[in-house]
Amino acid sequence: MNSTRALDALIEMMAKLPGLGPRSARRAVLHMIRKRELLLTPLADLMQQVAASARECLNCGNIGTTDICDICASEKRANGLICVVEDVADLWAMERTAVFKGRYHVLGGTLSALDQIGPEQLRIPKLVDRVQTEHITEVILALNATVDGQTTAHYIADQLETRVTLTSLAQGVPIGGELDYLDEGTISAALNARKSL
Repeated sequence: MNSTRALDALIEMMAKLPGLGPRSARRAVLHMIRKRELLLTPLADLMQQVAASARECLNCGNIGTTDICDICASEKRANGLICVVEDVADLWAMERTAVFKGRYHVLGGTLSALDQIGPEQLRIPKLVDRVQTEHITEVILALNATVDGQTTAHYIADQLETRVTLTSLAQGVPIGGELDYLDEGTISAALNARKSL
């Protein structure tokens, strides 16, 4: 019997995580074993806890431990603003800024004819329903500046154009960015979205 079967299986599972390959997974597992009491045991307990309690918010699609996430449950956030994002990672990135004080809507991806992903596979019908029932005044489309992201944004705009004010995130030169290092598309977007000083 192979005495390292469980270790090999753990390394193999860790290697499936984004950003970790087999070598990085091996190093992470060895580090956790060396710090068993500090890292491995608490991590195993937390993973078991999260596996049992994590769920998708029935309203917006965020991940939390209750049927309705804290953001949707907060009356302070019921200000008529919804920020539409592709996935939960985007929502969490927006929340890290601590700037947006409205609510979110997670689509669960973008429209893609190649992958046969249509509006029904995403949470677009739920978004249209929320705009009507939650007295939404503005929908901010915070989708990635990819072909699929822009296609999805245009589709949503067509669905909502007469019901609500639609805006999108500004695109262009990032803070600290140097023009020489930017691609033509980014520079074009920055020129088109220019504002007066």
